Amino acid sequence: MAKRRSSYYESDWYIYEPAVPIEVKGGIKARSQGHKFVKNWWAGRWIAALTPLMDSGRLSRGRSYARKGQVMDIEVEPGVVVSRVQGTRPRPYNVKIRLKPLSDRQWEKVLDALAEQAIFAAQLLNGEMPPDVEDVFQAVSVPLFPDKRGDLVTSCSCPDSANPCKHIAAVYYLLGERFDEDPFLLFELRGRDKEAITGALRQRRAAEAGPVEPAYAPTTVAPVDAPPLSEALDGFWQMGEAAADLPLDIDRPAPPFALLKRVGLPAFPGLAANSFQRQMEGVYNAVTAAALAAAFADAASAGWAEDGNGGRGDELNE
Repeated sequence: MAKRRSSYYESDWYIYEPAVPIEVKGGIKARSQGHKFVKNWWAGRWIAALTPLMDSGRLSRGRSYARKGQVMDIEVEPGVVVSRVQGTRPRPYNVKIRLKPLSDRQWEKVLDALAEQAIFAAQLLNGEMPPDVEDVFQAVSVPLFPDKRGDLVTSCSCPDSANPCKHIAAVYYLLGERFDEDPFLLFELRGRDKEAITGALRQRRAAEAGPVEPAYAPTTVAPVDAPPLSEALDGFWQMGEAAADLPLDIDRPAPPFALLKRVGLPAFPGLAANSFQRQMEGVYNAVTAAALAAAFADAASAGWAEDGNGGRGDELNE
C-alpha cells in the first residue's frame, strides 16, 4: 500500500512498504494452525479478553504473524511481558504488555479463599488450574483475567496509531499458548509466581489441619523369654495369647465425616450437592457401624479361632 511522505520541500512523492514482513529465522511459531488457537479454558479466556479491544483485521494479521514466526522472543516477568516482533521494516518492533498486578491484600484474600476449598488447593499444588478458579477470584472481588481496558496496558514501537496493533496481538496469542502449558504464568503476570502460591497454600492447609498427633502411644515392652523359632513354626500363623493385650483405640471418627468435608464435592454434571452429601454420609455411617460390630464381636463370631487370620476360613477360600 502506498504511503505519502512529505519532505522539507513538501514534494509530493510516494514510497511503497513491502506487504510481506521480513522472515525471521528461529522465530516463535504458534503450534496451532486451525481456527482454535488454544486448548484449555483459561488460555481461551485470555484470548477472549483481547477481542473487544481490537478490530477483526488486526486480530487476523496478529494470528498470521504468530503462525509465521514473526515473534522473535518473549520474556514474562511479574506484571509485564516484553517481546520483539519483526515486521516489514529492518528493525524489529518492541512490544510491551502490562497486566496490573494484584496488591498483597488482594492476593491474601484470594489465597485464603483458595485454601478453604480443598479440591482447589490440591489441584493447584499438583500444577493444575481448577475449572472454577475464576469464581473464587470473583467471590472476593478480585479479577484474574483483564476485564476492562485499564487492566491491560500495551505499547509497540511500530508506526500504527492503533493500540493494540497486530504486533501486540501476535505476542498476545502466543502468550495464550504458553498459558496452555503453564497456567501459573497467568498468576505470575498478576504478581505471584508458582513457588509463592503453592508455598502459601501449603502453609494455610497445614495451619488448618493443626498439629499432627501420633497414631498410638508408644509403650515399653518387657523382654520375653521366647522359644527358638525352629520350635515355634507350628504356631507361626496363630495369633497367640499375647494378642489379646494389644492396645487398640476403636471408636467413631471425630469430627464426623472429616475426610469428606476436607476433600469437597466432586464436579459431576447434574449432581446435587445435598444429595451427594447425604448419600456419602449414609455410606460412612454404614461402614463405621460394620467396623465397630466386627471389632467388638467375640473371637468365635469374628473368626479368629478358625483360621487365625482375622476372617473366616470359608470366606478366604471363596
